[in-house]
Amino acid sequence: MVMTQKPSTSRPVALITGASRGIGAACARLLAVQGYAVVVNYAERADAAQALVDELTRAGHTAWAVQANVADESQVLAMFAAIDTRMGRLDALVNNAGVVGATARVDECSAERFKRILDINVLGSLLCAREAVRRMSTRHGRRGGGIVNMGSAASRLGSPGQYVDYAAAKGAIDSFTIGLSREVAGEGIRVNAVRPGIIDTDIHASGGWATRVADVQATLPMKRAGTADEVAQCVAWLLSDAASYTTGALIDVSGAR
Repeated sequence: MVMTQKPSTSRPVALITGASRGIGAACARLLAVQGYAVVVNYAERADAAQALVDELTRAGHTAWAVQANVADESQVLAMFAAIDTRMGRLDALVNNAGVVGATARVDECSAERFKRILDINVLGSLLCAREAVRRMSTRHGRRGGGIVNMGSAASRLGSPGQYVDYAAAKGAIDSFTIGLSREVAGEGIRVNAVRPGIIDTDIHASGGWATRVADVQATLPMKRAGTADEVAQCVAWLLSDAASYTTGALIDVSGAR
């Protein structure tokens, strides 16, 4: 049971998971400009998350950093309880937190790697969406809201020889987006997914291929990688009133890849 709190802010509140860098940080910046109070979730990079919050608050926006590993249910519950106490409302969730592993074939991967990929990319998104629905659904006496899941073009490309496990996790996100969107469509919640292609962020370095963008961009249809800001624009549109009849959509931001 989620306790009803008196809102401590008149601004709509957006939680962005994995927001200390890359696409998550770009989403936080854009949503803040559009008038959201932004909750910047991070797992480990407290310095980067706080730097982003400081940047946003200096610009006159409302932002707050909160630590939680989204694959850990107890940490997710604590994060949402803190949002209840501090913000008193939740209007948008961007399920952005995700990881890739080093480039490898399936027959070279360990069970520990598979579990990490699935726990963070899939379980984390499920847990956060569950808590968001409890705070948004008209079924629970709330005002509605929007959820955007971060998918990947890998879900339809498969990423053979690179990270099939990550592609499989993002395939699960596609199915989850469709199913949840239909489940809560009559409860004031819209659920969509954005599926980026190759985007110029440091996720490639964390997966052990720091030069990936430079190595492959000449082979891409647009001859360049996308930017985090380009993905954030799609996320923000999906959360806006301009997308009021859009739910269950899987939108590629992949430059025709």
